[in-house]
Amino acid sequence: MFIETETTPNPATLKFLPGEQVMTAGTREFTTPEEAEASPLADALFALGDVTGVFFGRDFVSVTAGPGTQWSTLKPQVASVLLDHFVSGAPLFSGGSAEGIAVPGEDDMMEDDPNDADVVAQIRELIDTRVRPAVANDGGDIVYRGFREGVVFLKMQGACSGCPSSTATLKHGIETLLKHYVPEVTEVRAA
Repeated sequence: MFIETETTPNPATLKFLPGEQVMTAGTREFTTPEEAEASPLADALFALGDVTGVFFGRDFVSVTAGPGTQWSTLKPQVASVLLDHFVSGAPLFSGGSAEGIAVPGEDDMMEDDPNDADVVAQIRELIDTRVRPAVANDGGDIVYRGFREGVVFLKMQGACSGCPSSTATLKHGIETLLKHYVPEVTEVRAA
């Protein structure tokens, strides 16, 4: 087995491609060692010491290194952990739990106005078909968080979270796309 790596727009994050499916559905982000305890793989990556974020996509794992960390040192360590995990066939999550699917919590999801149901459906469709695949290519994900008074709220995950170009992606890419197809959209903001 060979683990490919790709750079992302975020210099602190590398995208690792094991050549097989990582997640069967959804995505999962770990931003602390405590969150990573739900996954033996994420836990092992955080145990390397220099890892500050792990993101599981459909066929990739994005790993974010802490400030001052040199990828030349960390990259072979991460590849080794990933190789050991995928070759052994170990489970992605502890106890075979359903913790692999990212589901927005009630506390970080706005309640949409029922009168905006058609607009929200259009926004979600565009995000799922046009935006998310492009963002996944960069080692991340983007999640819809709400629509209120013309403003779409989105959450960046994985390599896109904390990326220097994430504001430009939101404002010049996603906002332009949504405004073009959904006239009710006036702005896009990070949630």
